[in-house]
Amino acid sequence: MHKKTGLLTAIIIFVSFPAASAVRDALRIGADLTNPPFQYRDKNGEPGGVEIDVTKAVCKSVNVRCIYVVNTFDAQIPALLARKVDVILPLGVTRKRQDAIDFSRYVFHLPTRLVARKEIHLLPETQSLRGKNIAVQQGSIQEAYADKYWRPAGVFVKNYPDLEAIYEDLYAGRVEGALVPSVALTYGFLRTPQGIDFELKGPEVTDADLFSRGSAYGIRQGDSSTKRLLNKGLENIIRNGTYSVLQKRYFDNQDLSVKNP
Repeated sequence: MHKKTGLLTAIIIFVSFPAASAVRDALRIGADLTNPPFQYRDKNGEPGGVEIDVTKAVCKSVNVRCIYVVNTFDAQIPALLARKVDVILPLGVTRKRQDAIDFSRYVFHLPTRLVARKEIHLLPETQSLRGKNIAVQQGSIQEAYADKYWRPAGVFVKNYPDLEAIYEDLYAGRVEGALVPSVALTYGFLRTPQGIDFELKGPEVTDADLFSRGSAYGIRQGDSSTKRLLNKGLENIIRNGTYSVLQKRYFDNQDLSVKNP
C-alpha cells in the first residue's frame, strides 16, 4: 500500500462535463478520494468509484457540471460552510451533522463493523478491546462512537485522516483493529493482498444518537435550490435504472437500501 504525499494540504480540482447541450452553473463537490470503492483516484489520477459514478450520473441527468474539490474527510463540512464547495459526497446523516448542514434524500446505508486479523479474537465490546489500539477516521461517526464508549473504558483510540492510512497501520500491526464502514472494507481492503488475513469481527456497531439511517449528499442549510437539484437527479437515475446498474457493478446483489427512510 502506498503512502500519499501532499494530499493533506492540497486542494485539487477536477471538472466533469455532462454530455448535454445546455449546461447551467456547476456544482463544486467535496471529495477525499481515499475510500475505495466509493471514491478514489483511478490509474490516471482521476476521481473514480461508485460515489463518483453516481454523482456524474446525477449531474448529467440535470444538466450540471461536476467540479470535484479534493480535501481530507474531516475538512469537508468546514469547506462546505466556508462556501468552498456546494456539495459533499454522501456521508452519514447524523443528528450532530444535521445541526450544522442539510442533506439530500438518502443515497445508501453503510453499516459500521470492527475489523482485525483473523487469528485475533476481538469483538466490538469494551471488555474485549480494553488496552487495545483501535483505529478510526477523523471526523467520522466511528470516531464519535469510539470516543463516547471505548476511549473512556480504556481502549486506545487512534485517529487517522483517511481509510488508506488506517489500512496501512492495520496491516503493519500498529493497531489491533479498526472501526470502519464495512462495505468499503469488504469491497476494498479485504480484497487486496494486504487484507487477505483480516476479517470482520462481531455484529454491526450502531447507536441511535450517533449513527445514521443512511448516507446522503451534504448541503448548506438554506440552499434549497441545490437540494432540489440533487434530489431531482437522484430521482432521475433511480427511475431510469442507472443507480441500480451502478450499485450492482460495484456490490453485486448486496442490499444497501435505507430501511424505513
